[in-house]
Amino acid sequence: MKPLLAALLFTLLASAVAADRRPNIVLVVAEDMGPDTGAYGCKDAITPNMDRLSKEGALFTRAFTHCGVCAPSRSGMITGQYPLKYGAQNMRSIVVKPPRPFTEKLRASGYHVMWPGKTDFQGVSEKKLADDKNLWVNYSLQPLGKLTAKPKEPFFAYINDTVSHESQVRASDEEHAKNTTALKPSDRRDPAKVELPPFYPDTPSVRREVAHYHELVTAVDYTLGRVLDWLKAHDLEKNTIVIFTGDHGRGMPRFKRSPKDTGTRVPLIIRWPDQLPPGTVREDFASWIDFAPTFLTLAGVPVPPEFDGHCFLPKAAQPTKYVYSFRDFMDESFDKVRSVRDARYRYVRNLGPGVNEAGEVAYQEAGQTMHELRRVQAEGKLTPIQALYFDPNRPKEQLYDTQSDPWEVKDLAGDPAHAAKLAELRAECDAWLARCGPLADMHADELVQRGIILPRKPVSQKPSKKEKVPK
Repeated sequence: MKPLLAALLFTLLASAVAADRRPNIVLVVAEDMGPDTGAYGCKDAITPNMDRLSKEGALFTRAFTHCGVCAPSRSGMITGQYPLKYGAQNMRSIVVKPPRPFTEKLRASGYHVMWPGKTDFQGVSEKKLADDKNLWVNYSLQPLGKLTAKPKEPFFAYINDTVSHESQVRASDEEHAKNTTALKPSDRRDPAKVELPPFYPDTPSVRREVAHYHELVTAVDYTLGRVLDWLKAHDLEKNTIVIFTGDHGRGMPRFKRSPKDTGTRVPLIIRWPDQLPPGTVREDFASWIDFAPTFLTLAGVPVPPEFDGHCFLPKAAQPTKYVYSFRDFMDESFDKVRSVRDARYRYVRNLGPGVNEAGEVAYQEAGQTMHELRRVQAEGKLTPIQALYFDPNRPKEQLYDTQSDPWEVKDLAGDPAHAAKLAELRAECDAWLARCGPLADMHADELVQRGIILPRKPVSQKPSKKEKVPK
């Protein structure tokens, strides 16, 4: 063999071997779940697998998504761009000409992409989303059982657990028992002892749903355990990055759909052997907008210039100072909120005059906690903090100190001592919206008129008969 040809073949072989050693990536998403795990200090959490994962890897204390509801959150994650840029900010809107999913670039680089189950991308094309849409691991309520086949490497594997969804929090006791079949008696939560946020009335129905939520989080923990068992059984642990997160806050009022921390702060726990030291606690920002550029960078794929996030693994080259969130139509309920958060303070800009924070979303109204909030409101017995949720006269600007006020109920915007911080975050909000472009400011009707999104269909998100919501 000629020396030049031999050298070329050696180079190609070396490149192939190097490509084969690119890390596998497993992304486990829990629906409607905030950072309510033992590792995050949640008093009501029973989450041994999540806690073990954090001990074996890194726990991100400032992880956020950009919207407190699923479809806009997922749309931004899969495109690597804020939905405000391309008109996908309104829940259940279908964008006519959306960006492409980042997984297409992963596949083109040689990754085997597995994406079973939920997509919900606001119109982003799914035709070339994945190589395989079949379930790649048994994550049902049954034991691990027979292994599915070991996938081609390198791979990107997604899994979405719906057991913690809003609809399951409010499910009947019978349905809840089915959802939590795997739980041991010691995994059960006593409704009388669970912690309630200050914006909820203390009633048995509210306590029941909060207890149900925490038990569903434990059910998700069992799912994560099955994923970890699957990786171990296939001898895939060493070269696989495991990422556990949620798409937004818990599926209950004033959590889901909120642009505040309760709606946008998510769990983010990552294990990457030999790259993230065990027991690491990361305090830099990491967001769902950062996932696409991070995954492409790990795969050795150039990040498109239109992407809005940054690579944060194994560490961020230039950590960001702010994260951003928004709220527009939540199904049939209109609102318009833009928000910026730094390491301590959250700025909220309310642009929907006469609209309260609760809105009137039929799907949310079906829950017992919302029923109780409405009932106590009608009786005139809400505390001042609880009444804020229904205030139609929200100030245009709000400022919260998330360190001293983690529930974000004490507005500091009118405090002269915080005037400089208010001005800083106001200017940053302006700059972010300018970067997002003109679509960020448009009402859904105008987006339809301009052909950016399809006409929005009337939304009826009432619970189905299968949910058997208790009366």
